[in-house]
Order: sequence, then structure tokens, then C-alpha cells
Amino acid sequence: MDSFYQMLFHNSFLSYINSSAVLSDIMEASHYLGFMLLVGSAAIVNLRILGLAGRGRTVASLARDLFPWMWMGFAFAFVSGFVMFAGAAPDFGHSWVFQLKVVWIIVALIFGIAVQLKVSSGERPESDSVSVGVKFMALISIILWLGAILVSVEVPAISGVS
Repeated sequence: MDSFYQMLFHNSFLSYINSSAVLSDIMEASHYLGFMLLVGSAAIVNLRILGLAGRGRTVASLARDLFPWMWMGFAFAFVSGFVMFAGAAPDFGHSWVFQLKVVWIIVALIFGIAVQLKVSSGERPESDSVSVGVKFMALISIILWLGAILVSVEVPAISGVS
């Protein structure tokens, strides 16, 4: 892995982006925007599944409108996060906090996909009835995304990498 981290760190294109104040700020803003879209959209759908938000719309209708925003947010967060990671790959790659963040986000994504599949495969999209299992998955999904945010905030603080 060390050679992969070094290759990313010394890549001229990625180094150029990370060494430019303007471009690195754009990457950071894109990362935050991506996570806001991702977590915000997922949270709204999950809260609707739990019956706590968006009661004027069916779960399927709300999910159909918000899931594309969720995945666009993921794309922004992933690409910008990869570029920012490359700027300190040797340090972040060996940080247990960063590794925890990545694993946590993967688990949150798995739950997000599971919720999306359950909502999208509903037999009657006009119905508001959601099974207890899907509600439980939505609750776990919210908890995981909140945890992902908290873990992400602590990565630079705990690892000492900025």
C-alpha cells in the first residue's frame, strides 16, 4: 500500500490541485457540499420512512426525487475526498481514524443502498405503509450518517494530518 500512497502523493495532477490554495479550497467546499447533499437527502428520506418528515408525500415519491441528489452528493464527496486524500496519502493511509472513517462510510452506504432498494421495490408506491424492518433500517441509516459526520470531523484532529 505504501507504494500506492506514494504514487498518489507524487502524482503531478493531484499535487497541482492540492498545492493550489484556490483549487484545494474548491475541493474542500465540494467535499462538504457533497456530504450535505448525501446525508441531507438520505436523512429526509429516512425521516419520512419513520413518519417524522414530509408527511404530505409518499415515501416512494419523496425517495424517487431525493435519491438522485443523494448519489450526486456521494459523487462530489468521493471525487473531492480522493483528491484531498492524495495530497496526504502516506499520512492518511496509515491513520486508524481515517480508516475508521472510510469503513464507517462504507457501512452507511450499504444501509443507504438497502433502504433505497426496499423503498424502490415497494409493491404499491402510492401506499404510505412501511414495514417495521424498513423503519429499523432507516433509523440505523440515520445513526450511521450522523456517526460518519462525527468521525469525519475528528480525522484531522485525532490523526494530526490536515
